[in-house]
Amino acid sequence: MRSTCRFFVPALLALSLMGCGSKPPAEETSSTAPAAAPAAAPVDPATAAEITGTVSFEGQAPSRVRIRMDAVPACTEASKEPVFSEEVVVNDNKTLRDVFVYVKDGLGNRTFPVPATSAVLDQKGCWYRPHVLGLMTGQKLNVKNSDPTNHNVHPIPTQNREWNESQPPQAADLAKDFARPEVMIPVKCNVHPWMKAYIGVVPHPFFAVTDEQGSFSLQGLPPGDYTIEAWQEKYGTQEQKITVGPKESKAITFTYKG
Repeated sequence: MRSTCRFFVPALLALSLMGCGSKPPAEETSSTAPAAAPAAAPVDPATAAEITGTVSFEGQAPSRVRIRMDAVPACTEASKEPVFSEEVVVNDNKTLRDVFVYVKDGLGNRTFPVPATSAVLDQKGCWYRPHVLGLMTGQKLNVKNSDPTNHNVHPIPTQNREWNESQPPQAADLAKDFARPEVMIPVKCNVHPWMKAYIGVVPHPFFAVTDEQGSFSLQGLPPGDYTIEAWQEKYGTQEQKITVGPKESKAITFTYKG
């Protein structure tokens, strides 16, 4: 009996190994996930470059529609001066205000720290201030209500989580953020349909909104080849490619036509 057992156990073990088997070394190697690419080094301030520019406008400037708030006395009282649509705002020097300009491509796998300061979107005079703003992914957005009436803040993203919250007068700021890049996110107020704003979310600090002179500046860039995109609410997007060397400053101009 003992000799039979000594023969049977090794034979059973051998059959088990043949049935299950182990993967060949080649298969084991191929299933190993590739190592993640390391993030690029921080931007060296000694070699940082700058891209500046303007967004010009050609043609007849469209008429800005006056916004009527007569149905809401609190809004008319808060806005002493007439309020006009901000879809297209042509400055006196034939440039465009509220154009979002940012680095669309060229930064590779670089990562950047999220600013400790918050971006601010205020509701004042039953109007969003500013009309266009930018922030980084993960950066805090504080939404204020400076009006004596209720508002309803409703961003409508496609890449981020949608939210829709009421904000009464004197209420605490709404503290929000956006986890993914998205250009642009429209914002509306369900209570006052004329209230509109746009938020640009990018994973880096190289963005700007054109001012009353139609100007913008992207500072602190690492030297390299870039695609710069301009976004305008009515006329859409434009792109330009540009190369900047160490400590170099270059200017570009975008032109929209009415």
